Amino acid sequence: MSKRTAGEDEQSTEQYSFKNRQRADNGKNSTPMKADDQPSDFEDEFSDEFSSEDEVFEAGVDGRPDADLEAEKRDAMEVDQDTFMPGRHKLEAGQSLAPDASAYEMLHTLSMPWPCLSFDILHDDLGEGRKTYPATMYSVAGTQADTRRARENQILVMKMSSLSRVEKSREEEDSDDDSVDDEDGQDGGDPILETKSIPMNSTTNRIRTHRFAQADSLSSPKTLTATMTESAELVIHDITPHLASFDTAGTVITPSQSQPLSTLKPHGSREGYAVAWSPLISTGKILSGDQQGRIFASSPGDGNSGGGGKWVSDTRPYTSHTASVEDISWSPSERNVFASASADGTVKVWDIRSKSRKPAVDVQISATDINVLSWSKLTQHLLATGDDDGEWAVWDLRAWKPAAGATNTQPKPQSVASFSFHKEQITSIEWHPNDDSIIAVAAGDNTVTLWDLAVELDDEESRDTAGVEDVPPQLLFVHYMETVKECHWHAQIPGVIMATGLNGLGRSAFDQLFEELPQSDHAQKIEGIFSLKPMLPTGVWRRKLTVFLKLLSSG
Repeated sequence: MSKRTAGEDEQSTEQYSFKNRQRADNGKNSTPMKADDQPSDFEDEFSDEFSSEDEVFEAGVDGRPDADLEAEKRDAMEVDQDTFMPGRHKLEAGQSLAPDASAYEMLHTLSMPWPCLSFDILHDDLGEGRKTYPATMYSVAGTQADTRRARENQILVMKMSSLSRVEKSREEEDSDDDSVDDEDGQDGGDPILETKSIPMNSTTNRIRTHRFAQADSLSSPKTLTATMTESAELVIHDITPHLASFDTAGTVITPSQSQPLSTLKPHGSREGYAVAWSPLISTGKILSGDQQGRIFASSPGDGNSGGGGKWVSDTRPYTSHTASVEDISWSPSERNVFASASADGTVKVWDIRSKSRKPAVDVQISATDINVLSWSKLTQHLLATGDDDGEWAVWDLRAWKPAAGATNTQPKPQSVASFSFHKEQITSIEWHPNDDSIIAVAAGDNTVTLWDLAVELDDEESRDTAGVEDVPPQLLFVHYMETVKECHWHAQIPGVIMATGLNGLGRSAFDQLFEELPQSDHAQKIEGIFSLKPMLPTGVWRRKLTVFLKLLSSG
């Protein structure tokens, strides 16, 4: 990756940077304007003017006149004074929030019987890089039922189809990117939500999925879930038959198919939140962390190929954290390496081959809890973390030194980038699966924000935030969602994100993901799944999509 400076005078300080992006539109919207009916007597070989038989046009940087470009820039940077900045502004009595639909390609709401504060998006066989609408996607979520009704908890396996684009005006349609197509027009009809439920006796703290490769050409890929529960159990289910039933009419899921493959209890009575599947160990491997700072590995038992049989947990944990293990992320390129984040303020990098079960790298990066982390799949030496104080940062692992001893914790190193825009705890962070400079962040200030780390700090255009104070130039998008807990990109549908938060009757449809789901397959409105407009050059996208919430009076 190329180096980038924060200013022309900065010569001695090396700045890490992300991939450069093209900023001009290469004349795609070229609209020359007539300038003067009298051409000049002399023509400079290198002049920025061009002529035809009848007219002389003044050319700007991309073929348009400079005056036209300046006017467009002024219009693009105008921000409605009713723009609401979560965490900066407060709602008054009788006020509510509504999204600016023009900022989205797709925006839908989903309802559930209980809050589902953890979910995962499933890989499917519908193809990569899908851009057609209506869209279809699959997901799984775990519920958090009331303590007195814990036996009503479930794992919900979902198929969401007929997810249409946001209805747009004719003018907006004409200005949209031609690369996004509708199969059945803009309105694909009512969204359809199909569900299959798996009974659980405890609240889901976190749920993650893994899809195994096909064993042979005649079998379907096997999809398993790993659920960390409030009762300190690691529960593994095979949801392959549940997914297959969506495409086979009349299929009935038997009670035995909803029974767990294994219910593991390596953590004793200490519950936890961290759970992660290895993306590179083909036979399957799960890491889980608890409030006591321990990390256990679980693997398929003897003779269990493809993860479909019983699982077993190691009796000896990885130990070094002095507080709760909050999140775990496997290396996307080294099958034996993973990183963990803890409430003790450290990130530790481990090698599962180590007999000592101690970290290879141990770095103190925060004075408060580190809630989440994400390892970039595209630039594999970059790690993103989110703290309890609202700060999130990106780190270059190449600058972290190996631990020399059991107590050799390194002081906080220099980050590649860090932001304190959020004023509440970071609850989720995830790199874009196809763009190594884009990151999605969810926070306790009721927002999901998108960031572009490729924005150049010395770019005057990027520094212009249209008079909105305290907005970093790297901020692209703000989506309001009450008590948001997790957000995930859809790896197969570019630009699509799904997010989840607490439910609440009487709130606007925009700020909740889950409300109430009847126990049968049905068509129903869906929210919490949103897709941005196709990516434009960075500067243009940021100017159009920085903030999209407008203050409305309920009266």
